[in-house]
Amino acid sequence: MTAARIIGTGSRVICIVLHGRGQSQDDMEQAVTSRLSLPDVRFVLPKSARAAWYDARAVDTLTDVTRAQLDEGLAAIDTLVASERAAHPGMPLVLAGFSQGACMAVEYAMTRGPWDGALCLFTGCRVGTDHAGGSLPGLPVYASCGDADPWIPAPAFLEMAGDLIRAGVRLRTDVFSGRPHEVSGTEIAVLGGILTDLGAGRVPLDGWHP
Repeated sequence: MTAARIIGTGSRVICIVLHGRGQSQDDMEQAVTSRLSLPDVRFVLPKSARAAWYDARAVDTLTDVTRAQLDEGLAAIDTLVASERAAHPGMPLVLAGFSQGACMAVEYAMTRGPWDGALCLFTGCRVGTDHAGGSLPGLPVYASCGDADPWIPAPAFLEMAGDLIRAGVRLRTDVFSGRPHEVSGTEIAVLGGILTDLGAGRVPLDGWHP
């Protein structure tokens, strides 16, 4: 993973945003961070070592190559999270991702979570077809997808939602009819609300429960 781009000098919340397949930090800045006006948030935009976090489709059966690529990406995210939390102790962390970045984010949560903060998944699903469960009691999670997304099939998205519920998260889901493969204004607004709540010391998604 290349050096992360830091946007803002916020001192209340850390938000790490993981890009999708073939995307860059510029793409996440345009699609996500530039659409939020939150001076209290420190946005951290990493870049995968290759064009993608892993080469296969998320819904394909895991091969040894894909598993190794996935493990490499998760280890890099783990290092970044540890670095940010050590440098900014006590600040809640939001891990967000779009498309393949959302797939990486949910796998990170299932294997490394929970933490003080939240998880935001724009158009993601579990990676592979044999999924290990996790324990994420009370973690606020927002997960969204289109009903006919070309990369993340709706059944895979709903299966991920079921895994999250079984892990014990506080979950809000949105499935948008006809939405292109992008981050919509509604999704940005939900992320903004989560970050604002955390910055104010409130529990995000307090009215949403499994």
